[in-house]
Amino acid sequence: MVIDHVGYIFFQGLTPLHLIGRLSFPLFVWLLVQGEQHTRNFQRYALRLLGLAIASQPIYQLAFDAQDLNVLFTLLTGLGCLRLGQLRPAFQGLVWLGGAGLAEFGQFNYGGYGIAMIALVGHYKPTVLWWAVWIALSGCTVLWWPDGWQALAGIAAIAFPLANQQRGPKGRWFYLFYPLHILIIWLVHQMAIA
Repeated sequence: MVIDHVGYIFFQGLTPLHLIGRLSFPLFVWLLVQGEQHTRNFQRYALRLLGLAIASQPIYQLAFDAQDLNVLFTLLTGLGCLRLGQLRPAFQGLVWLGGAGLAEFGQFNYGGYGIAMIALVGHYKPTVLWWAVWIALSGCTVLWWPDGWQALAGIAAIAFPLANQQRGPKGRWFYLFYPLHILIIWLVHQMAIA
């Protein structure tokens, strides 16, 4: 993610940096799914993510000249869908469709694709069917991003079976890294061009 953001802010158009960055979103999704499963206080987790999403937005817009909502809003929506889908399994399909619609029409970074990825990772099972759907979702990204870079995100799933499924160390402020690293990269860039 850092390499990707350095590429966007310092070296517009330097493809290798963006290609490496494509791996970060699925890994963040994996961590979100694990966090939802192992959190002791879902409400605090969601509120922390909401607070960081709101705090990150002006930094995100400034650094990337973006009009959409940053990726933390997508992760927050996915977190809500994960929990609501568990609480109301009969309505799980509607929950995920609603989350994808919200992300798409609310102009969240990664949009409906991001929510679909969270849904798929939330239902991860190392089966042929799961991998087929994962590969199909990764392949469909060329419809949304004609440059084809996002399709490389599918490679990140190779790391999923390596996880031990156990609760890791507390990472309450893990997502704080997102706005801080963007702010630092942007400030360094401003000093470099001054």
